[in-house]
Amino acid sequence: MKKAFIAGACLAALLGAQQIFGQKKGDPVKGKSVFEDNCAVCHNADSDEKKMGPGLKGLYKKAKLANGKKPTDEVVMDLINKGGGGMPAFEDQLSADEKAQVLAYLKTL
Repeated sequence: MKKAFIAGACLAALLGAQQIFGQKKGDPVKGKSVFEDNCAVCHNADSDEKKMGPGLKGLYKKAKLANGKKPTDEVVMDLINKGGGGMPAFEDQLSADEKAQVLAYLKTL
């Protein structure tokens, strides 16, 4: 009984954290489409070669991003939302679902 309570509490905490950070589990196939429509103009997905912005192949395998931060979901989502370094903010341009899908797609690169 105690283990079930702890497991339930952990699940509730994780679900709450997703709502707080506005992140949901995304679909990488849909994320590829969102990426191609919104991000591919400036970013390569199939190489780490710079286009207008950095190439994103292996993004989550990198030790750190250009901003010096480790590529975590929170850091990448913050970049998507707020932009920076010439990248526009997509906080109001993409829905929470679209951003979650892009995040899921980026993890496959």
